[in-house]
Order: sequence, then C-alpha cells, then structure tokens
Amino acid sequence: MADRNDAAGVRSRAEDERFMKEAVKQAKKAYAREETPIGCVIVQNGVIIARGYNRRNTEKSGLAHAELLAIRKANRKTGDWRLEDCTLYVTLEPCQMCAGAIVQSRIRRVVIGAMNPKAGCAGSVLNLLQRKEFNHQVEIERGVLQEECSALLSEFFRELRARKAERPS
Repeated sequence: MADRNDAAGVRSRAEDERFMKEAVKQAKKAYAREETPIGCVIVQNGVIIARGYNRRNTEKSGLAHAELLAIRKANRKTGDWRLEDCTLYVTLEPCQMCAGAIVQSRIRRVVIGAMNPKAGCAGSVLNLLQRKEFNHQVEIERGVLQEECSALLSEFFRELRARKAERPS
C-alpha cells in the first residue's frame, strides 16, 4: 500500500506494521497467561503511549479487554478522556463494547490485524466505528499483519481444545 496523508502527517504501511508488531507482543503476553491472545497499543505523535492485552480470566472481569485497558492507560497518560489525535492498533477486530469505547474516546484511527466474523464491530458483524448517526466516526485500516494475528489466535484455540480433550471427564 502506498503512503497516505492524514491529520497526523504521512503514515505508511511500514509504520502500521511496526506498531502492529508491538500489539502482537502484547497478545503474546496474554497467550503466556493462558488468556485469549489479543493485544493493543495506542500511538500518539508516533510514540506508543499505552499498551494492553486481554486479561478477562486474570481479572475475572468481562471488561478486561485489551482495548479498554489500553484506553484507560492512555487517558491517564494524556490527562484527558479524549484521544482525538491517537491511533489504536489491535490484533483482533474490536467487539461492540470496545468499539463503543473507541468512539466515546474519540480515537481518530483504528488499525486491525485479524477480523472477527463472529463478534467484530468494525465491519464484520456491525460497523459501530463508522455509524453516521454517531457524533464521531473512526478511520479504519484492516488486515495489517493479518496472517500473524490470525495464526496466533488459531494456535491458542487449537492448544486450548487439546488441553480440554486431555482432561478426564
């Protein structure tokens, strides 16, 4: 993909891949903790200001999604609930809860690794990020390091099924 201009300057596919690799590192942290491997980073002015990975089992909370944890950290870092000049990189398409939080946080751009045909709300099941009825729409870039992000999830669920099959009934 060619370079493109946007509000924050010139962005390239290489830059998106560089930051997505950082999100993949976060997903691998989740994987190591036997959490669904979803990772997220939030970038402002070319610098990562927040990181997050799925922690639902660890925190015993359905709210402990990678995106929500990263958004909370970015809010603390910036001292504001608005993240208008930020880009969020996430390894798996956001669910409805995370998509809503992204819109509410006024994040300008979301870069997605793998799409989620069963629960994704950035174009798969719904597209909450670009509803004209909302007062904020988000620019979306899909498929950045898609194979790597998808493979990590597939491997995790393959191992999970194998572990479950080994347990006595």
